[in-house]
Amino acid sequence: MDWTGLVFETIDMRSFSNLWFWIALAVFWSTTSHWVLGVPFDMVGRARKQGGQAAQDLEDMVRIQVNRRLFIVEQAGLWLVALAAALLAMLASLGFWYGIELAQALFLLGFPMSLVGLLGIATAERIRNHALAGEALWRKLTVHRFWVQVIGMISIFVTAMWGMYQNLAHGVLG
Repeated sequence: MDWTGLVFETIDMRSFSNLWFWIALAVFWSTTSHWVLGVPFDMVGRARKQGGQAAQDLEDMVRIQVNRRLFIVEQAGLWLVALAAALLAMLASLGFWYGIELAQALFLLGFPMSLVGLLGIATAERIRNHALAGEALWRKLTVHRFWVQVIGMISIFVTAMWGMYQNLAHGVLG
């Protein structure tokens, strides 16, 4: 037996029975809920507590991120939506029609993230259109983070249920 055969026999390379997939899922959603529109959420708390320069820094960071995101959407939004839809359709087909577990895992990561992306674009448009600043901006970022966390919790629940089903249906011992 060669070394790759030994590695694949020793370590289960299926996505849902691999510990690294679940660690990556937790880190993925933790990071996603911490970075609100590309700005670390701890800046919102610091702006609320300290005000002054911390609030100005937050507003500047949000303005930069909002303008950046909306510029990308205005320039390449249609192409990005088409590419993301094609990629998600490919992953869904490979995963759920052909039974490729890696594609299922990537779809269960990618589809909720596309919802977070759409939510981020909608929030960025509201921030720019209403010129939010101060308490109104902090509230909007907090609400956005709440909905990102809701999407994350639902995503983790669905992924866990599907992963348990896959592990029970296929068995750990092959």
